[in-house]
Amino acid sequence: MTVTTTLSSYLTIARNLAKWQTITRTSPDVASQIDYFTAHIDKIKSADEFIRNPRLFNFAMSAFGLGDMTYAKGLMSKVLQQGVASDKALANRLGNSNIRAFAKAFDFAAHGADTTSSASLKNDVVARFVEQSLESSQGKQNPGVELALYFRRNAPNLTSAYGILADRNILKVVQTALDIPPVTSRQPIDTQARMLSSKIRLADFKDPKKLETFIARFAALYDSNAAANGGASASLFLSDPASPAMGADILLNLQKLKR
Repeated sequence: MTVTTTLSSYLTIARNLAKWQTITRTSPDVASQIDYFTAHIDKIKSADEFIRNPRLFNFAMSAFGLGDMTYAKGLMSKVLQQGVASDKALANRLGNSNIRAFAKAFDFAAHGADTTSSASLKNDVVARFVEQSLESSQGKQNPGVELALYFRRNAPNLTSAYGILADRNILKVVQTALDIPPVTSRQPIDTQARMLSSKIRLADFKDPKKLETFIARFAALYDSNAAANGGASASLFLSDPASPAMGADILLNLQKLKR
């Protein structure tokens, strides 16, 4: 019997990414959602219209890795209304790169009714949605592969240890690869950031070879941990009801904003 490891499954996809993206994009459900988005997004002329259309809004939120925040319409309405030009804009103060990227793409504050008329916007959002859909589909078979693909796509964009703490998927990969007990997440944010900074050079994630080495270490330890736990599914790492829908630093910033 052939044993399929997290690393072998990940490499099968990572080394043939264009092929897997095409397979994902042409699958009936994904293709249907893409068709609706591309046919209707340019009819949206304001942030309010955007949020009131659940199919378009949810599609875009999912594309930017914010699918678990589609319920937060009030928050996202403020994000879109304020744009990204000011340092005081909510998108910049929340400290979440996905929210900022979303606000930058749908910058109604700066571009008004012309925001959704750009072909590049459609292409970018669709490409992001395909990536998210590919990762999600792989996660149903092996959550470790989803984590590895997610990390491969997002880790090179990290600019500080706080970015790791803000993203529970990236944090899970880092904790696993470096054998950091998850219980350390209970420590103060600044304490966690200092610890991660002492163990990681973020510049290494911009080097493809070093990035792949880190992912390989994660995959090996992920399978080892799963075996030690009796082969239990690690899907809890992605959907643990005790985990916050938003990263720790976002919650911290939200608390500050309320004061």
